[in-house]
Formats: sequence, C-alpha cells, structure tokens
Amino acid sequence: MDIRYSANQKDFKRYTTGEMRAEFLIENLYIDDTVVAVYSHVDRMVTLGCKPVNEAVPLDKGIDCMKNFGTTYILERREIGIFNIGGPGSIEADGETFRLGFQDCLYVTKGTKSVVFKSDDAKVPAKFYMVSAPAHKACKTTFLSLGDAKKKPVGDEATSNKRVINQFIHPDVLETCQLSMGLTQLAPGSVWNTMPAHTHERRMEIYTYFNIPEGQAVFHMMGEGNETRHVLVQNEQAVISPSWSIHAGCGTAAYTFIWAMGGENQTFDDMDHIAISDLR
Repeated sequence: MDIRYSANQKDFKRYTTGEMRAEFLIENLYIDDTVVAVYSHVDRMVTLGCKPVNEAVPLDKGIDCMKNFGTTYILERREIGIFNIGGPGSIEADGETFRLGFQDCLYVTKGTKSVVFKSDDAKVPAKFYMVSAPAHKACKTTFLSLGDAKKKPVGDEATSNKRVINQFIHPDVLETCQLSMGLTQLAPGSVWNTMPAHTHERRMEIYTYFNIPEGQAVFHMMGEGNETRHVLVQNEQAVISPSWSIHAGCGTAAYTFIWAMGGENQTFDDMDHIAISDLR
C-alpha cells in the first residue's frame, strides 16, 4: 500500500512538478489480478483499483490489514464505493453477488468481511475503481446503475462546461456513513469541469478521470484560489485534493470523471466559491 501523508498549502507553493505528482497523482491503479491501494492521510481516505483478468481477486489481496488499518479485515471500520469503468464483471460481498456493467456502482457497507472481484471476459476485463472512508455505522450494501443516479445538469455550451452530475452515493439517493461519490459526464465539445472553482474546508475530494480519448489529457487545477497550480492527468488516473485546494479541470477533449468526498458532512452544496476573476 502506498501511503501519502498530508501536505499543507504553505509548503505546496514551493513544490516542483515532480513533487506535486508524487504527492497528489495516482497513476497506475489497474494491474492484472492485483489490488492497488493508496492511503491518504487527508481524512484517511483510501483509493483502490482492481483489474481481475485470470482469477477472482479479493479486496485484501496483498494488503496487510492489521498493519495498514489496525483491523482484521479492511471494511471492519470502513465503507467503500466501487465503480466499474471497464468490461462487465461481478462483485461478491459476503456471499451476495452483484453484476456491474460499465459505469455501474456498488456501495458496500461497514462490516462486510469478504469482497471478491471477477471479470466476465479476460479479454475485456472489468476495472473496479474504489474509494473507502472511515465509517462508524453500518448501512445497506446497494447496487446503483447510471439510471438510479440523481441527475443534475449544469454548465453551458457557451462556456465549454455543459455536463451532467450523476449523484450515486449521495444522501438524496441512499444512506451512507460519510462517503459521497458520483460521476460527471461532459457533453461533446465541453472540456471544463467545476468552474467557477471552489473549495470546501469541511471535506476533501478525490477525482479520477476516464473516457479520455487516446492522445488527449486533462489539466487538473489545484492549490489555493489565489495561487493555482496544475497537474497533467492521463486516462484512468486519479488526483487527491485536500480541503484547502480548488479542484477543477480542463481537457484537450471531452471526458468523464468520478468524484469522491469524505469529511465533516455530506452537504453537496457546502462550498466556498471563488469567482473566476479572483483566481490567480
């Protein structure tokens, strides 16, 4: 497990490009028949990826639960949200099987001892993207398709940011302890997300970008609003965003991204907006 320690906004101003990428960018989440995990000390959020190809892969494969979490299994005191961004596959959670197609989601509650991933076809393997947050209560393990998500159209073609925010793991859709997750789809011809920019002092956020066409990329904006930086993100990479940082992006083509939040509340509109004219 890769462990990332918290960075503060004062030191961040002096970071080189390499230091920013090492601290905040998650590059290689999908390795055949392996679970890749990145533990962030920002609100103790964990980002994971699993690409089962030739075998069924348990969530804890290669992870020392007692060393990394101080528990006997990963979800003993955690909840997890899972999206499939690859071919069709399935997840078995404590003996119950859920089938996930492209962009389907599964919320798995605290207290689930066994989580196992499979692909339907090794030639078109599933790619399970996951974010886990600490949890103090058990909720209900729930499957959600794109049609089950609450849809929030925002943006405009004139400002190149027409998009639909699909709220999956969200208080208006299902009960969780603290985790919130959703999927934002940009319309063809739109490239900007989350503009005007904002921060939310009470929550951190993680973005993962996918559906980026070959040869294209996304410039992910970070930092305080009055002194911004950017990290260049390729397809199926993720970025950790502390509460003090803006999180916005501009692609060289349209793309899709999954956002995940954890922290003090689940109030989606609890944001500190920054006018575009005030960004530096």
